[in-house]
Amino acid sequence: MINLSSTVKIALRAIRVNKMRSALTMLGIIIGVGAVITMISVGSGAKQRISEQISSMGSNLILVLSGATTQGGIRFGEGTQPTLTIGDAVAIQEECPSVQYSAPVHRTTAQVVYSNQNWSTAIIGTTPEMLYIREWELSDGRNLTPDDIRSAAKVCLLGKTVVENLFGNINPMGQVIRIKNVPFMVVGVLRPKGQSPSGDDQDDVIYIPITTAQKKIAGTHFPGSVRSIMVKARSSEDLMAAERQITELLRQRHRLGPRQENDFTVRNLTQMMEAQEQSAQVMTLLLAAIASVSLIVGGIGIMNIMLVSVTERTREIGIRMAVGAKTWDIRLQFIVEALTLSVIGGLIGILIGIGASEIISVTSGWSILISPFSVLLAFGFSVLVGVFFGFYPAYKASMLKPIEALRYE
Repeated sequence: MINLSSTVKIALRAIRVNKMRSALTMLGIIIGVGAVITMISVGSGAKQRISEQISSMGSNLILVLSGATTQGGIRFGEGTQPTLTIGDAVAIQEECPSVQYSAPVHRTTAQVVYSNQNWSTAIIGTTPEMLYIREWELSDGRNLTPDDIRSAAKVCLLGKTVVENLFGNINPMGQVIRIKNVPFMVVGVLRPKGQSPSGDDQDDVIYIPITTAQKKIAGTHFPGSVRSIMVKARSSEDLMAAERQITELLRQRHRLGPRQENDFTVRNLTQMMEAQEQSAQVMTLLLAAIASVSLIVGGIGIMNIMLVSVTERTREIGIRMAVGAKTWDIRLQFIVEALTLSVIGGLIGILIGIGASEIISVTSGWSILISPFSVLLAFGFSVLVGVFFGFYPAYKASMLKPIEALRYE
């Protein structure tokens, strides 16, 4: 019968006696566990940040862009040919069963002035549905109204960045700003959204009625035309159906023949953003896999040191066998030594990994996410590495013949 307590005591004593060798043996495990936790934390933080940015954009989004212009044999980008109209946006919402909301978008950039302050920002002409599509709440005031659209009212909604740069600590509600020397009354302030997945500041924006934008700010040679239409499908399951219905409806409204190409482009923004999130997840797994290599290297270090230890302690093993130690007593002794080194190294590695993650977050401004799963995964893997790479030296030690071991110099 194996004397477990005696075997464990002998293994722990061997570790205490050879402190330097034990520390060097644990170093690979410490670095490996710390690296795994740090890499997973940084990768998970990046994935979480992308998820938050995607959520801030809204859900089930589809973007419809107007056509491309060709001049002198040169083909310009999508949105340069005004083929979409406000009527198209209205028809998409009313006639496509899979569409919940639709809003025309006419975007430009302009200098905005309030008192002695000025700021260059994005001016977006749109309709009240835009806030529902973007799932954007107001922190103060009201949304644009259908009456604002019909009368081309000179009213606006401000993003947080614009408010901070124009008004500071002043309440902007009811104040009048000038956009291209046209006065606009502030009727609402948007809640902060933060960065978009592409890195743009979503709060650096002013929303005004689409009709006002076309008549007063971003004049167009084609009355009623818009550069794009933002659409929200009823659910994620309806996205494909919504794309198909929008395409069929616009081809019909634009009187395109069966052989004619679309003079518009329909893009599924939700799928594009989900692809970004999946890329971040793949990156997290890749970082974890790279960091795990150092754990394998640490395990090989344990095996090498343990093999050296077996050679150095051959006489000790022979004496133990001569006084009655069984094969599994010797085998268990070396396995316990390897396991103990892995456990201690893993615990130190956890502390170092958490500390390194926090330092990276503070110094670089990156978001991190330290999950209990990543800590348990790194620690469990380090224990398995210890057992796996400790088994061969233990097996080699247990197979020594007592007489030959006693004769070993």
